[in-house]
Amino acid sequence: MPVHVAASASPAEPIGSTGLWLTSIAVLVALLVADFVVTRRPHEVSLREAAGWSVFYLALPVAFGFWLWQAFDADRALEFMTGFVVEKSLSVDNLFVFMLLLAAFAVPNEVQQRVLLYGIVGALVLRGVFIAAGAAMLSAGTWAFLVFGLVLFASAVKILREAMAGHAGERDINGMRSVRLLRRLMPVTDDYRGARLTVRENGRRALTPLAVVVVAVFATDVVFAVDSVPAVYGITDDPYLVFATNAFALLGLRALYFVLHTALAKLVHLNHGLAIILAFIGAKLVLHWAHGIWPAVPEIPTPLSLAVIILVLATVTVTSLRSSRRVEQPTAPPD
Repeated sequence: MPVHVAASASPAEPIGSTGLWLTSIAVLVALLVADFVVTRRPHEVSLREAAGWSVFYLALPVAFGFWLWQAFDADRALEFMTGFVVEKSLSVDNLFVFMLLLAAFAVPNEVQQRVLLYGIVGALVLRGVFIAAGAAMLSAGTWAFLVFGLVLFASAVKILREAMAGHAGERDINGMRSVRLLRRLMPVTDDYRGARLTVRENGRRALTPLAVVVVAVFATDVVFAVDSVPAVYGITDDPYLVFATNAFALLGLRALYFVLHTALAKLVHLNHGLAIILAFIGAKLVLHWAHGIWPAVPEIPTPLSLAVIILVLATVTVTSLRSSRRVEQPTAPPD
């Protein structure tokens, strides 16, 4: 189906025509199907394979941002790229939790990417629901910006407290309500059965541990959606761009996990940076709400938002690597 777009769009007008939405969803489904085909045969992912897919999924949003610049205007492209940077940063936090879940359930290396793919699909569905809800709230009034801002402030405080206490990303797997409920409803096998979620055992249907870890991943996806969608609405109020930033940020997570698996453990200050970013975007949303009531209240422009986000991420990356080096350096034996 051809997509017809105007040469430019007013900042107040959403750019997502029906054709553009349908085309984008079709491309997204095609990419997910391709990922399922790749993971159909369980195998351990090599660094070369993961790096190749990561480069591909990083090139896609760059090309899309260039298309937005050509088809609409530079402001739309800048909003998309800023939102993508925010969402990609938050998705790395997703990877921390995925790493903990995979380790806690002792998921075999050859089926780890299938678990990650299920988690990505679940996250996309949940964020689609939250994006629609956010758009409905915004259409009801500018008070939604205040609500989103307060949600991000609360999330920032929670993340910072966990980071300061050294509990960032920790999850009590057996204590998760979804996992406990699942184990009460159906028996669970003692071992993994490849990529199968259920098997027939002793004349009845039983879950494999893979099904349990997938449910645990879905449960954590809900938490991340609460932070993620309001954060990108702080960059743009266009539902289509919010959808696009989330989709592009999540699509490459499966490959990025295997590229960053070792490096993730060294980013010890990442959650501090994410807390600062969420608080900053929360302040941006509150100022935007206040500006609608009192025009004298200044707003934070998108270029400044992008600069602050990149600066925070660069700073926490440098400080994390320095901290990790100090920990890894062996102490000299006493004379």
